Parts: sequence; C-alpha cells; structure tokens
Amino acid sequence: MLPNYDFCAEQFEKYGLELTETVYKKFDIYANFLVEYNKNVNLTAITEPKEILFKHFIDSVLMLKYTDISDNSSIIDVGTGAGFPSVPLKIYNDSLNITLLDSLNKRITFLEQLCDKLDIEAGFIHGRAEDISKLPEYREKFDVSCARAVANMALLSELCIPFVKVGGMFVAMKGPNEDISLGNNAVSLLGGNVSHETNYQLEDEQRKIVIVSKISQTPTKYPRNSSQIKKKTL
Repeated sequence: MLPNYDFCAEQFEKYGLELTETVYKKFDIYANFLVEYNKNVNLTAITEPKEILFKHFIDSVLMLKYTDISDNSSIIDVGTGAGFPSVPLKIYNDSLNITLLDSLNKRITFLEQLCDKLDIEAGFIHGRAEDISKLPEYREKFDVSCARAVANMALLSELCIPFVKVGGMFVAMKGPNEDISLGNNAVSLLGGNVSHETNYQLEDEQRKIVIVSKISQTPTKYPRNSSQIKKKTL
C-alpha cells in the first residue's frame, strides 16, 4: 500500500525524522486497513499512498518534533476520527499512553480493530468532549490533549483544555490562515496560555502547530454544554 520503505524513510529524513523498518511495517498495516475500511465507513478523503504518507503519517509525527512531549506522556486525542495524530504518535513512540475520543461509535469500532491489528494499547472513549471532560476520571488527567480539526481556536480550546492537568499542554494542529490570537480570551478563561506557535511546510502546503500551556485549573463551569458552545464562542 505505502510506497517502499526506502522512499518513505527518505521522506521522513527530509523532515528530520527517522523511520525504522518496524515502524514502517506498522504504518503500512495502518494504511491498508484504513483504505479497506474506508470503502464501507467514511473515515478519510485521503486514500492515495503518498498522500497517506505525508498528510496522515508524517504530519502526525511532526507533532513530536515541534513539541516537547516526554516519553510515557498521557495523550488524549479529541475528535480523533481515523486516529490522527495519536495512533501514528504511538506507533512512532510506543512509550506514549494514548486515549482516543470520538463522538461517532463507528469510528471507535474502527480504532479498536486497528489497534488490535497493530498490537498497540490505547484507551477508547465514545462521547462528546464537552460531556466527557466533566467526568472526574478524565478531567485534568492528561499530560497532553491534541486535536487536528478545522474548528476555530476558541472552540477547540474549550473542548480540549479541560482534559489537561496543570503543567501539561494542549496542542492544536491547524491550517495556516487562522488568526490564533482570536482564541486568546478563551485560552485564558480556561486556564491556559499560548506559549508557542510554529509554522511549517508539508510538501506544498502550509501548516501550523499551536502549543497552549496549562497554567491553572479550568473553572468548573467550562466546558459549557453543546448548545451554549454553538451559540457563542468564548
């Protein structure tokens, strides 16, 4: 499914990343299963081998290059979809402890089967972030929350920051055009601070990674319920 190992390793190297044959084989299993499953359940519009390599795998793993995520960190991937970025992160660094959260059960079913095929451990949560983050077992329990989504920074922050323990971080993987400063009020209200913003190029496309440091506890009134969130951003 994926291009051959030598080609893929060369592409990873262009971005300052190493690709072992063991990791490559797992990425290849992932790509094959994703494309096959996608024939019946809509998971991704990206199904060409090279596009999967760059836009799913390399882009996900670049998060480790542009953030300071330690070994053994706990990561919750909010609205994970087909498992990006957290499953590639786990494949690349098996010490990471990942939890996959999605509101659609059909995606969780796919992810459970995927992780079984890849022989990797993960937690799975079917639910909406604004509901799950209010539960004591998940609230402010993670070193890192992450999201690769089109939602604006204010909305993403309200959904993701409540999961992060003080001293941890929220990582938003964004396109190039959003003015991140428009989310600063929300970030501050939720106990965070935008500590770093990195722009990078993935092939011919611009990308952005925003790191929010969790500096104080999130007030218990956040996140609001879904109707309030939709009505007005923070």
